[in-house]
Amino acid sequence: MKYLIVAAKTGGHIFPAKAIAEELINNDNEIILLGIGNEIENNAYKALDSKKYSILIDGFRGQKILKKFKVLIQTLKGVFKVLKIIKKENIDAMIGFGGFICIPAGIAIWIRRLPIFIHEQNAIMGTANRFLSKIAKINFLGFPIKQIKRSIVSGNPIRKSFINTDSGHDDYDQNEIRIYVTGGSQGANFINQEIPVVLKELSCNLKIKHQCGENYFNEVKSLYSAVNVQAEVYKFYDNPSKEILWSDFVISRAGALSLSEIISLKRGAVIIPLATSIDNHQVKNAKIITKMNMGVLHEEKDGKEKLINKLKEVIEKKLYLNWKKYHINDHVNASKIILKHLEDYFKK
Repeated sequence: MKYLIVAAKTGGHIFPAKAIAEELINNDNEIILLGIGNEIENNAYKALDSKKYSILIDGFRGQKILKKFKVLIQTLKGVFKVLKIIKKENIDAMIGFGGFICIPAGIAIWIRRLPIFIHEQNAIMGTANRFLSKIAKINFLGFPIKQIKRSIVSGNPIRKSFINTDSGHDDYDQNEIRIYVTGGSQGANFINQEIPVVLKELSCNLKIKHQCGENYFNEVKSLYSAVNVQAEVYKFYDNPSKEILWSDFVISRAGALSLSEIISLKRGAVIIPLATSIDNHQVKNAKIITKMNMGVLHEEKDGKEKLINKLKEVIEKKLYLNWKKYHINDHVNASKIILKHLEDYFKK
């Protein structure tokens, strides 16, 4: 079988796509990659010996009228380009991982009457996946979502480095509290600005690793120095699984993939959702994790004092020790589950 793998722009789409691509290749399938050709795609896919194509496409929701019209033109052009790719590469099926790039790809696949499969990482369907879910043969879900027909809760495919459950505390000092702070690969303004100040209010021996993103490094470094909190600050960690395993717990946004990776490594999180996330999906993701007793939710609107109190509760009640005891395999086997259902579909 030859699959068109469609994902773009963010690690939340691209890393699950890479995990599935690897699983398909290891089981004698061929893949063709379609994205927008940005740096995160190129870095993620460079180890895959597969052809890559790109199309120009922007997001649609939240844009002004003129920009929406431009996106519609991009979509039409994208459909024709993908039709050419399908013909040239003899594509058998498509797997889309969300984002507006899946719209032109899905339309082209539908025109050719080929099977479409999608994977939704979040606790609510994104715009593109919601559109394609009506014609998809199987809708793979990272978290349970009600009223989605032809759906299978597969979990979120995670990178192999996040399937290792080593404790990561060979040199652990019981008097230390280790916290890994991350706003995702691009950083997060609220986390970068507020967390150094908040951590100053915790009266315990802290060790901090803070991943701040490309554009915030000097600011975050200065903030920690100003409040006299010692922290290792990096723009980006190549292998964040090591930092998660090193930590007692994580302070994080509520991206579906990030949370799936954290809990798969037996760590919990103080979760601060992006307040402007589309359809409030980050809050919904966070609530899934808190129902598993693997985290504490803090919304930005709740204020700094409540965040300080929540962090104090996690540390004083040692909630992080309970988080380390849970074996949650919801996402560990996601790639294999998806592969099995794809194989079963084509055996019919």
